Amino acid sequence: MYIYEYERVSSGISGWGMISGNKYGTEEYKQIISRRATAGWRYVGFIPAVQRGTGHIEEMDLIFEREQQ
Repeated sequence: MYIYEYERVSSGISGWGMISGNKYGTEEYKQIISRRATAGWRYVGFIPAVQRGTGHIEEMDLIFEREQQ
């Protein structure tokens, strides 16, 4: 059986595009995934938690799993 944990990541405005307007991005996820992997967790995906009306994701939950011991 697997157990799951979720970690929230926020994205912020990282620039501006000529056609799409504001660009959103984050680098935080890289450190989170590496830290969790070191602790024995496996990254399995993400779920958008907060989205703007334009569809841009402002916050997402990273999903991690590991076997229950």
